[in-house]
Amino acid sequence: MRACKCFALTCAVLALPLAALVPAADWPVSRGDALMTGTSQVKLPDQLAERWVFKCKDSVEAAPAIDNGVAYVASMDKHLYAIDLTSGKEKWRASLGHMKAPPAVRGGRVYVGTIENQFYAVDAATGKVVWTFETGGEIDAGANFYKDTIIFGCHDSSLYCLTADGKKAWDLKIDGPINAASAVVGDRTFATGCSDGALHVVDATNGKDLGTIDLGGQTVGTAAVSGDLVVLGMMTNQVVAADWKTLKKAWEFEPKRRQQPFYASAAVTEKLVVAGSRDKKVYALDRATGKEVWNFVTEGSVDAAPVVVGNRVYVGCLSDMGEFYVLDLNTGKRVQEISLEGAVTGSVGVGPDCIVVGTEKGAVHCLGTKAK
Repeated sequence: MRACKCFALTCAVLALPLAALVPAADWPVSRGDALMTGTSQVKLPDQLAERWVFKCKDSVEAAPAIDNGVAYVASMDKHLYAIDLTSGKEKWRASLGHMKAPPAVRGGRVYVGTIENQFYAVDAATGKVVWTFETGGEIDAGANFYKDTIIFGCHDSSLYCLTADGKKAWDLKIDGPINAASAVVGDRTFATGCSDGALHVVDATNGKDLGTIDLGGQTVGTAAVSGDLVVLGMMTNQVVAADWKTLKKAWEFEPKRRQQPFYASAAVTEKLVVAGSRDKKVYALDRATGKEVWNFVTEGSVDAAPVVVGNRVYVGCLSDMGEFYVLDLNTGKRVQEISLEGAVTGSVGVGPDCIVVGTEKGAVHCLGTKAK
């Protein structure tokens, strides 16, 4: 997601009994899982081919959600789209408002916020609005899930928790607008304000602020959790890892030359942290130490969060030609490069055998095995 303004931090949680009735989503939230790791272990083709392109009337600024053969895409053209993953045909569209936020899906509903201060629950089969919740500011980030509640953040500096019927269970005020989706681990979730320079560890059951980690600067990216570590990219040109249990920094990485902000959320694997920067590079860092393992030079700033699928990294950049890269996870070597003919503003959603990504020009590309 292209970032600069402070955005709503979103964590949504829906009813587990409902979720058990439907197949697990391929990519239900913006970073793929509740921990916001940006990773998947599905099997993708060795070489991606264009399966289809779907055209929205304005930019796609965030990752799609993918569930049960359908890609759910939010656009700045005011529409939420449901697109058949095999054919690229539109199943339905819902007119909700301008959307920078990524949709999230669970239990037969799609959840998404708008910059007009509305958060929606939409029926995933029909596109009909189930309920609406009004906030005091625009919503730019996606939802995550915890038990039978929905948690999301907002430009009004609140982290909200809603019940499955759209009622407020609790809210937490912090100092500054909330920018990104929240990871959920156990009964804990997280909030980061654009201006307060802190990561808040929050009790997801009641919204109590359990303590803060001083990040030393502002962040707009989603925090990813791996074990006791939480990892964030910083507007102050660093990638920071901290222990979310002890509330202490573990390590900090800053490039040696031409430092620029890390707007993009990082992907975290067992061994590596993969982060994109506005310095036109993608970095792989040792997860335990923060030491640089490799870097890859792109044609434009990297604001869309990298995604790791198996042993490969998938990431686009903000160049005019929309270069999209497939990199070897272990070496950073380029495996494939595809021009999407428009700046890649959105991160990737991962399907069972393909990926879906949007651009500034409103084009939604499905890349996988070419349709016969």
